[in-house]
Amino acid sequence: AQGSVMRGRFSGPVEEWCERRLLMRIHRYTRERKRSEIQAVPQAQLMRFLFRWQRVAMEDRDDRREGEAGLLAVLQELEGFAVPAGAWERDILPLRVRGYSRHDLDKLCAAGRIAWYRQAEPTVSEIAPATAPVRSTPITLVGREALAHWQKRQADPASIEGLSPRAQKILESLKEHGASFFSDLVHDTGLVRAEVELALGELVTRGRVTSDSFAGVRALITSKKRREKLRQYRRPLTDVDDAGRWSLPRRAAVPADPAALGDPAVDHIARVLLRRYGIVFRKMLERETGLPPWRELFYVYRRLEARGEIRGGRFVSGFAGEQFALPEAADLLRTVVKDAAVDRVSISAADPLNLVGIVTPGEKVPALSGNRVLFEQGVPAAVQAGGEVRFLKEVPEDSQWEIRNLLIRRQGPEAYLAGSRSSH
Repeated sequence: AQGSVMRGRFSGPVEEWCERRLLMRIHRYTRERKRSEIQAVPQAQLMRFLFRWQRVAMEDRDDRREGEAGLLAVLQELEGFAVPAGAWERDILPLRVRGYSRHDLDKLCAAGRIAWYRQAEPTVSEIAPATAPVRSTPITLVGREALAHWQKRQADPASIEGLSPRAQKILESLKEHGASFFSDLVHDTGLVRAEVELALGELVTRGRVTSDSFAGVRALITSKKRREKLRQYRRPLTDVDDAGRWSLPRRAAVPADPAALGDPAVDHIARVLLRRYGIVFRKMLERETGLPPWRELFYVYRRLEARGEIRGGRFVSGFAGEQFALPEAADLLRTVVKDAAVDRVSISAADPLNLVGIVTPGEKVPALSGNRVLFEQGVPAAVQAGGEVRFLKEVPEDSQWEIRNLLIRRQGPEAYLAGSRSSH
């Protein structure tokens, strides 16, 4: 009762008692022993591990997830990471889901499992007045039940500051009538369809509205020229009417969680980051936005380590500070180090695994969906930026064509998994 003695099962199934400070020493010795068993690996091995942890498609390896359940698992892994709107279905999801279908994403959104929105207020340089959202507008996909944990930096949906008159009309209509279909917005505001579409694009760019399905984003980022071409070739065309209801992003209160290690939102985000990367340290999170301070995440990770749920130690060489990993991630890291197979993977620079200049040496590659990076054995081998291909290391002439082909190939991993070598 005085707190100087702790009760529990420390060495077996029988209830035991231990002096508090002695128990702290036992925990410290146990933690130090477990950490001493870990051997740090080079940064390149960490990148090889990350490609397998997130199960992305590689040249000679394809263990991607499949179907609606696989897509949901991928979205839970990427929860809270902002990706340019045009890159989600072109570069990010097909690389992780075999046979990716946009209908699966729309179904998850319509069922209330997944929600999309713009996480943070755009800067002045990102705002193009009265225009539809550009393909580079960062969009975040989050499980609806987890929205409250990520919404602290979200723009105030009710604010009309800086909006065009037509966007203000849409916003006022949504506040008055609630969630509305596109045809309802046309009727309630008196605007023509083209004006309503432009206004919705502006509101999406500003983080003021969302819709029942991802079809809303898909329609707004499809240019008029592209739509005409799809109609000409009788290809499936997503129209803004397919978006379902448009609404203001819901701002929910963070639910109380007695099992949380500290603030519930921080606890949730800390676990999501572990799920995303398997191994977490401060430098790795440099590209993440909307995160709590590292000291708050560190507090959760230290308590998880003390409880035996994760491991702490020096997993990757070359980085200062504490590092933490899920037990299964530490096991996979050891397996990857022993695997001598040649790994080649091409990713968009907007991908969460574009850690060039962060985890790997060299200059950072701007996280634009038009840029691409090719890794060979976890080392950046070539970059496509500004329409030009640049090799980052010595590449034999007989391999340059193949690497260039893998790098610039647009998403559709089946294309190169089917045998780029044979085409070469």
